[in-house]
Amino acid sequence: MVRTQLLSRGIRSARVLEAMGEVPREAFVDPARWESAYEDNPLPIGERQTISQPYVVALMLEAADLKATDRLLDVGTGSGYAAAVASRLVASVYGIERHASLAERARERFRALGYQNIELKVGDGSKGWPEAAPFNAILVAAAGTGVPEALKSQLAAGGRLVIPVGSHLFAQRLLKLTRTGDNEFVEEDLGGVAFVPLVES
Repeated sequence: MVRTQLLSRGIRSARVLEAMGEVPREAFVDPARWESAYEDNPLPIGERQTISQPYVVALMLEAADLKATDRLLDVGTGSGYAAAVASRLVASVYGIERHASLAERARERFRALGYQNIELKVGDGSKGWPEAAPFNAILVAAAGTGVPEALKSQLAAGGRLVIPVGSHLFAQRLLKLTRTGDNEFVEEDLGGVAFVPLVES
């Protein structure tokens, strides 16, 4: 997977590649889909949600420019796969998942694999996690029509927010916002993507 799907498509961060190779992706999919775990495709995980394809996970992690001392917010934790990979790269991961059933299965996977620097709660990811803010990086695994102001406000100075934006499945763009001031952000377009919708309450 690392060689044929990530290196060949331009992922260059040695830390990201190492973490992607370390975390067993099959542990985050249904046993009936183990044979497909390392294919470069999203897979269903229940509750009409998916585990993102490996390349997109690596792309978002690389774009976030993660440091070993960072605090990361993972919005739409789902199966827990991206949070698990991120946990190998940062000091702490705070995950938010709307569906309690998915969150509980993700917690079980983290415990089984010994990943102890991930905290996970059930809630509305578009509102972030104010009590744990600020974050050095925020990754969002669902597409909204815009970037939630709550997430922007919870970025630390210099923090990076990577989020898909777009109301139509085939017209989404992956954006990276870097906080450069109190109300100042630099935006980069990382290309087209297709994510499940971000549900905001």
